[in-house]
Amino acid sequence: MELDQVLKEVRSVRKFKKLDVPWYLVSECLDAATYAPNAGNTQNWRFIVVRDLSKREAIVKACEDQKWLLNAPVLIVVCSDVDKISKMFGVRGEALYAVQNCAAAIQNMLLKAYELGLGSVWIGAFDEIIIKQILEIKPEVRPQAIIALGFSDDHEKKPKREELNNVVFFEKYGDKEDKKRRKFLPIKDILKEKLNKLVVEKKK
Repeated sequence: MELDQVLKEVRSVRKFKKLDVPWYLVSECLDAATYAPNAGNTQNWRFIVVRDLSKREAIVKACEDQKWLLNAPVLIVVCSDVDKISKMFGVRGEALYAVQNCAAAIQNMLLKAYELGLGSVWIGAFDEIIIKQILEIKPEVRPQAIIALGFSDDHEKKPKREELNNVVFFEKYGDKEDKKRRKFLPIKDILKEKLNKLVVEKKK
């Protein structure tokens, strides 16, 4: 599957088939997560794979009782071990870089899951204290997110994205004109033209 297809099709899934996920697929997702960029090569991410039903039930209650989560056979709790990163970067490292590192790892995981034919969703609404109690997480380690993983039973399409001309500016916030190159947004047609040229060149 081409990366462009994965990026444009992957979406949050909240309906899962009643099928278990083999460990080799879970491990592929986790392995992909570890190749994410990270500040100072700290690799502060830690992953707790949860399959046990009673633990998943407790986690679901801590996630504002989102009962649909129980349909996912695998929950992956992504944590940040902030000890090393806070020593290197201080408060900013703990408050920002540690979170960014885990977020990048999560994105890798979600993209890999889709490539492997799995559905996933990123959960951020949970009681951190209760999650730490359930999983016996050390004080210096903070849960960042919970990823639900399974075979998708959700057939909805990805919601439409904002046009580039609504989110891209040049040189300063709000300026939609690249004065130096005399280009204006939207640039969708320019991107399509460039991509078409690349496809033609590859076929030669």
